[in-house]
Amino acid sequence: MTIRVLLADDQALLRSAFRVLVDSEPDMEVVGEASDGAEAVRLAKEQAADVVLMDIRMPGTDGLAATRLISADPSLAQVRVVILTTFEVDDYVIQSLRAGASGFLGKGSEPEELLNAIRVAAGGEALLSPAATKGLIARFLAQGDGDDGRDPARSERLGALTGREREVLVQVAGGHSNDEIAERLQVSPLTVKTHVNRAMAKLGARDRAQLVVIAYESGLVRPRTD
Repeated sequence: MTIRVLLADDQALLRSAFRVLVDSEPDMEVVGEASDGAEAVRLAKEQAADVVLMDIRMPGTDGLAATRLISADPSLAQVRVVILTTFEVDDYVIQSLRAGASGFLGKGSEPEELLNAIRVAAGGEALLSPAATKGLIARFLAQGDGDDGRDPARSERLGALTGREREVLVQVAGGHSNDEIAERLQVSPLTVKTHVNRAMAKLGARDRAQLVVIAYESGLVRPRTD
């Protein structure tokens, strides 16, 4: 199956470079290019994109706003957004994850990292750059907004999870893959995948990235300060 990729960046030169790289792969193709967020949202729908490589800073509708619009549109539920940013330590990255992005990638990443990120996002099996993403979430949630950053509504929703689903959620928040979780909990990877899917359904999460955010915002996992 070919992964349909949409490129959203206000720099034409970067879009051209990404297009050459993506189109060189037999399992993916670029189906459109957008120079701002509004165009990205429109093309994501028109071209039935699977993954959007979204620059976070664009004129007009930026990547953050576009990610929110895509995540809020039921007709775009299959679309995964990968945020591209020059600075990986950026508050906008966290806001994007909260808005529904599947993860982020620095623009200085190696070509193979970018291609792997597209495949991972399209498959929905793992969080992009788990350790770095988890660290960013911890950093900004630790700062909070005058409180401990906990979302009472999300804390209550955790009550719908079984004990095992909560255990798996903690492991997902730790940036572990299904295979790693299976080894830690001494179950099969298929069992882990089932628990992850059920947790996503019960918590209304689009993917593992949102599960990580929920785990922190609900207070199930506490940010580390070291």
